[in-house]
Amino acid sequence: MDNTKISSNGFKGKTVVITGASSGVGRAAAEAFAQEGCNIVIAARGQEGINEAVEYCRGLNVIAVGVSADMSIAEDVERVVEEALKISGKIDVWVNNAGVMASGKFEEIPMEIHHQLIKTNLFGYMHGAYNAVKIFKKQNEGILINNISIGGFMPAPYSAVYSATKYGIRGMMECLQGELSNRKNIHICNLYPQLQNSTGNLHSAKYSGFDMKIPFIASDPRGTAAAMVKLAKHPKKDVFPDLRSEAITNTYTLFPKLVMNTASAAVRMKMKLNQTKEDDPGNVLTKSKEPLRVYGKVPSKTAKSLSFALFAGVGIGAALLVMGKKS
Repeated sequence: MDNTKISSNGFKGKTVVITGASSGVGRAAAEAFAQEGCNIVIAARGQEGINEAVEYCRGLNVIAVGVSADMSIAEDVERVVEEALKISGKIDVWVNNAGVMASGKFEEIPMEIHHQLIKTNLFGYMHGAYNAVKIFKKQNEGILINNISIGGFMPAPYSAVYSATKYGIRGMMECLQGELSNRKNIHICNLYPQLQNSTGNLHSAKYSGFDMKIPFIASDPRGTAAAMVKLAKHPKKDVFPDLRSEAITNTYTLFPKLVMNTASAAVRMKMKLNQTKEDDPGNVLTKSKEPLRVYGKVPSKTAKSLSFALFAGVGIGAALLVMGKKS
């Protein structure tokens, strides 16, 4: 197996738990932390993806354990904790990453899907934090990294309940940051990436003719994983992993109604033009199916250049507009 060599640093031997690590950003994170020489605990629902991720990590001569678990179920999360503690008796880093998404007209998405979104996203992060914080307090150290997404600051068009969970996660974790502010060795780190070129977008539930593909502006999930590793080494409360995520959020902050109404209109038109309108529950109620990999589609250097130019233009345009209003 042609795996990347382990980097030489003081992070080697740390135990890292990553939820939703069988594909997408979670899998990229598992590989990135394994390359740092960390012990890896991979939690996900699907055994096939778990096995592949564990095999990669063990190929780097690190301890890797896979646990089939549904993060929306408290007892499953407790099993993840038990397996993690068997490695070294500690959990140094816990990465809350497992999440699902459903898009479409609010009233046309089954209530069962809405409920499970809340259970997986909001309850799942709560279950992870609940266990991690208790362990960190006993150890008097530890780092909780929450992959929240820019959805914690701005709504995703035609994804009302998904957006509600992301706003909820952000609020919960900001409150925990305050609770733990007197514990200098315990850190709650919130990461806010934008749309990812990952399998997560392929696996999401789609209703009402929602058929959005991964756009060229999507960010590299390996870049997001690298930001997680950086947070584990140098904890910060809130981080945007790249220029695009920050630019989109800042643009929404400046023009919230314009951005939301324009994005909603674009999605609405796209759904109207879709002739098939086949409903797909995706991986909300069941484990993710193929493809089980990091990328949704092969990254393109041209796409990266175009997306950088686009958001550089957006950022400059917004700045000029604000300056013009002030003058």
